[in-house]
Amino acid sequence: MGDRWYSEAVVYCLDIDTYADSDGDGVGDIRGLIGRLDYLARLGVTCLWLHPIHPSPNRDDGYDVTDFYNVDPRFGTLGDFAELLHQAQNRGIRVIIDLVVNHTSDEHPWFQSARSSPDSPYRDWYVWSDTEPDDRHQGMVFPGEQDETWSYDRTAKAWFYHRFYKFQPDLNFANPQVRAEVKKIMSFWLQLGVSGFRMDAVPFIIELTEPGNPNSPKDFEFLTEMRQHVQWRRGDAVLLAEANVEPDQLPTFFGDASGSGNRIHMLFDFMLNGRLMLALAREDPESLIEALRDTPKLPVGGQWATFLRNHDEIDLSRLTTEQRNQVYAQFGPDENMRIYDRGIRRRLAPMLGNDRRRVELAYALQFSLRGTPVLRYGEEIGMGENLSLPGREAIRTPMQWSYKPNAGFSTADPEKLVRPVIDKGEFGYQAVNVTAQRGDPKSL
Repeated sequence: MGDRWYSEAVVYCLDIDTYADSDGDGVGDIRGLIGRLDYLARLGVTCLWLHPIHPSPNRDDGYDVTDFYNVDPRFGTLGDFAELLHQAQNRGIRVIIDLVVNHTSDEHPWFQSARSSPDSPYRDWYVWSDTEPDDRHQGMVFPGEQDETWSYDRTAKAWFYHRFYKFQPDLNFANPQVRAEVKKIMSFWLQLGVSGFRMDAVPFIIELTEPGNPNSPKDFEFLTEMRQHVQWRRGDAVLLAEANVEPDQLPTFFGDASGSGNRIHMLFDFMLNGRLMLALAREDPESLIEALRDTPKLPVGGQWATFLRNHDEIDLSRLTTEQRNQVYAQFGPDENMRIYDRGIRRRLAPMLGNDRRRVELAYALQFSLRGTPVLRYGEEIGMGENLSLPGREAIRTPMQWSYKPNAGFSTADPEKLVRPVIDKGEFGYQAVNVTAQRGDPKSL
């Protein structure tokens, strides 16, 4: 690959805990993933994106971190992770990891110190207000599951800000020490050998939150600082950002007003994804053509990341109400298939009625569109979802490897699995698994 390897990559994303369990405890682990690298290489994967790998109470699938410098012991050790990087490199596969620094877990030692005393050296690492902010009930990311963005902490005797759940207090990026710590975190993992980061919730990272101001200023220069920092530490490192914002704001995440690409290398194309879902629902390409026509011009080196399904819901918030209802009618007709009043919590194959021709059409579109394709684990074999699981967990079920018990994911007793495997119906592992498809030259 050339210097801009990310523009030619095929990215495959997975949760370690649901991919492959090597020790039979019911939770996927790094050694299990290492054992499946040959499979990924045969698929043509050139970049592996891992969802949060850090120690966590796991109240939000690992996005509530308690230690940014370690690996969750359920997955293995730092030594195991270093071995993963080595073995992936041997197969021409790069590894990027989730950088979840908008917030920490409320169990993180930084927050525990911060709430303990106004004199704590970590007090100003978080966002506080002595009085109840006027915008306390605004800006929720998870409507229906989240009632507020400011909560009162009795120990601290102050209100703290949390753009996400109450147990995920936001870090204060107006504090130079916080910025320096984030750069240190990035340096640590780059030194270990990762090829970059998928940056979670980037618009909130650069938000300099002011109590009572729902439109707090954003400091885009911090993105420039981060880009410069990672490039000095590893010249070919990439930043892949989640920024689901209005189209006219997107160029600002790639670079400054001069037109130079000095910020984020890649952005997920949420606008294109929503329009593509609308096109599939209508069986009409016009909305997709509109999205391509309205795409902002990117600076040199800037790149879109395209996806059909990711680890979250299909976000339809950028569509009109009428358009959203059209997509709901086709792909999420039951209330249980929807989430947050804006999205669908299903995998692609069942959304398309398990119609092989339609699934192939969708992926032919993705692979032929401009941008780097990003694939969700299990989509390559047409896995389904488990709507009996809460929220986004519906599409986070264990990988289906074979006809063996637990779909070959684990030798543990079924009740000990991190999540139940899909074992019934047309998407059960007896019908949909890697072993069956590897034996079929015409498989998906």
